Amino acid sequence: MIVSLLEFSLRQRILVIGLAGLLSVVGVIAFESIPIDAYPDVTNIQVQVLTDAPGLSPVEVERFITYPLEIQMTGLPGLAEIRSLSKFALSQITVVFNDDVDIYFARQLVFERIMAAKERLPERLEPVMAPVSTGLGEVYQYYVEGPSTLQPAQDGQFRAGPDSAVTDAQVLERELTDQRTIQDWVLRPLLKSVPGVIDVNGMGGFVKQYQVLVDPAKLRKFTLTLHEVYEAVAKNNANAGGNVLERYAERAIVRGLGLIKSLSDIESIIVKESGGTPIFVRDVAEVRIGHAVRHGAVVLNGEREVVAGTVLMIRGGNARQVVEAVKAKVEDLQQGHGLPAGMKLIPFYDRIELVNAAIHTVRDALIEGVVLVVFVFLFFLGHVRSAAIVTVTLIVTPLVTFIAMERFGLSANLMTLGGLAIAIGEIADGSLVVVENAYRHLAQRSGASEESRLSVILHATKEVGRPILFGILIISVVFLPLLTLQGIEGKMFAPLAYTLVIALLASVIVTLTLSPVLASLLLRGDHPKETGLTRWMRQRYLPVLEWTLRHRTVVLAGSTAIVLASMTLVPFIGREFMPLLEEGALTPQVVRLPSVSLPESIEMEKQTHKVMREFPEVRMAVSKIGRPDIAFGPEEPNESDPIVSLSDRSTWTTAATQSQLTDAIRNKLAEIPGISVLMSQPIQERVDELISGIRTECAIKLFGDDLDVLWDKAEEIAALLQQIAGVKDVKIEQISGQPYLTIDIDRQKIARFGINVADVQDIITTAIGGKAATQVYEGERRFQLILRFPESYRNSVASVGEIRVKAASGALIPMSDLATIEMREGPLRISREHVKRRIFVGFNVVGRDIGGVVDEGRAKLAAQLRLPEGYTVVWGGAFENMERANARLMIVVPITLALVFFLLFWAFHSVRYASLIIINLPFALIGGVVSLWLSGQYLSVPASIGFIELFGLAVGNGIVLVSYINQLRHEGQTIDDAILAGCSLRLRPVVMTMMTTLLGLLPLALAQGIGAEVQRPLASVVIGGLFTSTALTLVVLPALYSLFAGREVGKEEAPEWV
Repeated sequence: MIVSLLEFSLRQRILVIGLAGLLSVVGVIAFESIPIDAYPDVTNIQVQVLTDAPGLSPVEVERFITYPLEIQMTGLPGLAEIRSLSKFALSQITVVFNDDVDIYFARQLVFERIMAAKERLPERLEPVMAPVSTGLGEVYQYYVEGPSTLQPAQDGQFRAGPDSAVTDAQVLERELTDQRTIQDWVLRPLLKSVPGVIDVNGMGGFVKQYQVLVDPAKLRKFTLTLHEVYEAVAKNNANAGGNVLERYAERAIVRGLGLIKSLSDIESIIVKESGGTPIFVRDVAEVRIGHAVRHGAVVLNGEREVVAGTVLMIRGGNARQVVEAVKAKVEDLQQGHGLPAGMKLIPFYDRIELVNAAIHTVRDALIEGVVLVVFVFLFFLGHVRSAAIVTVTLIVTPLVTFIAMERFGLSANLMTLGGLAIAIGEIADGSLVVVENAYRHLAQRSGASEESRLSVILHATKEVGRPILFGILIISVVFLPLLTLQGIEGKMFAPLAYTLVIALLASVIVTLTLSPVLASLLLRGDHPKETGLTRWMRQRYLPVLEWTLRHRTVVLAGSTAIVLASMTLVPFIGREFMPLLEEGALTPQVVRLPSVSLPESIEMEKQTHKVMREFPEVRMAVSKIGRPDIAFGPEEPNESDPIVSLSDRSTWTTAATQSQLTDAIRNKLAEIPGISVLMSQPIQERVDELISGIRTECAIKLFGDDLDVLWDKAEEIAALLQQIAGVKDVKIEQISGQPYLTIDIDRQKIARFGINVADVQDIITTAIGGKAATQVYEGERRFQLILRFPESYRNSVASVGEIRVKAASGALIPMSDLATIEMREGPLRISREHVKRRIFVGFNVVGRDIGGVVDEGRAKLAAQLRLPEGYTVVWGGAFENMERANARLMIVVPITLALVFFLLFWAFHSVRYASLIIINLPFALIGGVVSLWLSGQYLSVPASIGFIELFGLAVGNGIVLVSYINQLRHEGQTIDDAILAGCSLRLRPVVMTMMTTLLGLLPLALAQGIGAEVQRPLASVVIGGLFTSTALTLVVLPALYSLFAGREVGKEEAPEWV
């Protein structure tokens, strides 16, 4: 088959070159249309169920909503875990499925169970599923600016205009209400229409609401109850259909119009008639436009509140295309008349910036790698035309790879393009072998005719075709086990393996078609046999090799000692799951006391902003406090989630690296009283939270039933963690400390007055909580109309005690006579996992490896923590992922070695020679281990993949030497002569292979751009390992050969490996 392909290519040279050109053009087009993101999407298959429960406390939410829903969700096919969070007025359940379950099938299953559970839930509660988005879904965030009626004053604060009779606060509230209305009813529908946008999450400002504030004194005056006013308002807002009216030759539609249009319509509603006099709503209540109870706000640069929107991308969307389409839509809105005059949308988070930065890092590494590899050819071959042929291969192969990536649905991100960068050395290798062999044959037959030159090139390529294919096969086999990784590491590194294997297979086709065609057109047999560099290397190498063969025992003992010495470094190399991707933006999550009010939270947030803005590196800070419209995050009003945009790194003065700047900001924020800070990044935080439900790198989960016991034990765990070096940002999940005003109804007392519990509860929900009676329509927009008492009648224990409840006799009884009213402390939130209550203690690790910290932490907890019966501790977060990845690699790596051994046996038909090459592998490890230790990097998943690649390269080098020595012995040479001649002749290909791979990866190892930190451990391991592996292959393998060699070498044991 290889021969037929070669003959066809050399016969149809113009066709081959034309096809290569066409594929290159298609490759460029494919790259433009491939989804591009900074990172592979590692979010698991999950469905979130959100239930708004206005006014209910966390305990009621857990009992009446979360628990019934959780029980319904258990036993779903493909279910991995169930997590839940019960908070004030919100139940949030996350149902996680196995990765092989289709997301839409998962949603269908969850929807069916929601329907089944609805009859067990309180009335009027509607559980909904969160949009089909992921941890990487928040691609574009903006705030709304203008049209402003405020003018900035000298001190930077905002004041109402000089002619204004209203206060600043009222003007600001009105402006924020208008902006929020535009956000909810104009911007959200328009941006949702952009392809790839699943929803737009609004936050901040004030949600407009029509309010009827009923005066209790006037109710008593007119002997009315709050319920009667409520009923009157609810029944006086409807249109009716009277079917049709047939009149003469016409047909008319009958409509009854009774919808509320204005405040005066509400004021004119009749509540009852007394002695012929109607009593209107305006007689007993103040009707006004106000705002709904706020659960969140957005603060800009520590100066003021704003209204913000977060564009959510659909799962599997193309981040670059979606953000560009959103920007085009925003531009169109601002240019046209879609927004009020003077209103603008200003972005504060734009995923394209991160995508471009990350892609540029890898792209630059790719280009630099290609340039460096071309230089290697020039140095070793001393011939520009040969280098040109290999360069064309290095350009065409990646472009062909992009076509395959588009067909297989692979996105272009740090990982896939990293795979391509890693493959550069191997791609060049095959083409190099063809060109070098063709070159050598042409030199031997200089002056040959065109036809004989073609047959020389055909023969030369045929000679190396099988070895090239075999070499690529071995490297591909080595990477196949990566496709078996699961969880995050599988989603991260499987695309890298796919891209690498696709690139290698593409390179085989290009090498066996385009390279010989270009060689036949460009190469002449007019060159020196070897360059000065090659001669110099050979002269230095041969004396070393001769000494090795005379002192085999010393060499083998010394090399074994080096391997063992390098293994002693392993305990000093830390372990981690993945190096952090630096995103160029920070999210210092700020947590305050649970009892803090939203206005106080906003003021404290402004203070933290001012501190952060003192750093010249901080370009802008926007904080989201509390929960947004679609509440899939865990925040409450005492927590904030800022996005701190950083200026270009070249302008930084405080710190040289992002981790140093993070430390500086962390230390500065620690000086502010009353807050704790947890440093993270936008994507990292969302992914951490979606995967483990916790926004930290590591977490200890404590399971049990009693919330007080959980809190006490969590504080003990946190105190132990604080003693461990490298542990930062320790955060106990805040489950308690929320003040409650409790109205504990006394059944004996209400029975005496003939009052039911429901009568008292109705007063509590309506008078104090505010109950929606109906909705007011303004065109397509609609706003709630609620009834409640004015604030002065419901803002303290005493005023709540004065609220009257109507007895069976008609007497009005104060609430304080029917119930015990007092302030207590209770739970802020209740977390559950696997249908059991839990609390977590989260922490980040700085300046140390996660593995070492966890080992020390486990030892401390085992020695000093005593848990009651039924309480258990589980370690989670990134550490959980690391342990799973390590366990998988422990199985995968031996299988890989077994596959490689099988391939070697297939090549040599000999267990002896296959074992000889496998024994060479530990020498490849030495350099990898030493380079990690010297560079201070940890053994992570990327580093492990570097070791896997080293195995493939070391095997390739071993095969090149052993097969050639066997060939010489088959021709009749003695063992030592064959070793000397074989190693001498194969020196150049072995060193060139090392140099091409090494220099192809060097830019990745040295890169400093965004995203470089993920690829660096992999590149460092391969570069370090290549040095020792090549050096020891050229020295130790010849020494070992005579121990393994048979007396004679059969033809099948000497494959033609040139």
